[in-house]
Amino acid sequence: MPPRPATTPADSEAASVAERPSKTQLKKDMHELQRLGVALAELSDDRLEALALPEPLRDALHEFQRTRSHEGRRRQTQYIGKLMRRAEIEPIREAVAAAQLGGARDALALHRAEAWRDELLADDAALERWATQHPQGDLQQLRSLIRAARKDAAADAAPGVAVRKGRTFRELFQFIKQQQDDDE
Repeated sequence: MPPRPATTPADSEAASVAERPSKTQLKKDMHELQRLGVALAELSDDRLEALALPEPLRDALHEFQRTRSHEGRRRQTQYIGKLMRRAEIEPIREAVAAAQLGGARDALALHRAEAWRDELLADDAALERWATQHPQGDLQQLRSLIRAARKDAAADAAPGVAVRKGRTFRELFQFIKQQQDDDE
C-alpha cells in the first residue's frame, strides 16, 4: 500500500479557500440583495403584507420608504441587504417579478384596447374582426359607441375648433377594455 501524502495545514487552508466564494463574488451577491431589497420596498403594502418576511426586514423596508435623504437611503439599502442574507430569497424574487410583470401586463392590455379603439373608429371591417374575437360582446352597444365617437370626432374636426377627444371616445375605450377583461 503506497504511503498517503501528508497534508499540511497550509494545504487544508488552501483547499478551504478554493471552496469559498471570492471577495468579488461576495460583493456582487450583496449588491444583488440590495437591489432586490429596493425593488421589494417599492411593492405595495398589500403585497408586502402577503409575504412571510422576518419582522426586522419588514421594519427596515418601512423605514426605507419613509427615508428621504440620499445618504439615509443608501445606508438603509445596505442594512436591508444585510437582513436579506438571513431571509428566504426565492419567494421574495418571485413576488418582485410578479409585481413587475403585472404592471407590464396591464400596460399591454391598455395598449391593445387603444389599438382596437383606433381601428374600430377608422374601419368598418374592424367591427367584424372584433365580433369574431369577442363573440359574447354586446355588438349593438359597440356600434352605438363607435357611431357616437365618430360623430364627435367629425364635429371636432370643424374648422376653427380645437381637436379634443370627447366623452364617447373614452366610453368606447372603457367598453373595449371591459370586454377584453371579461374574455381573459
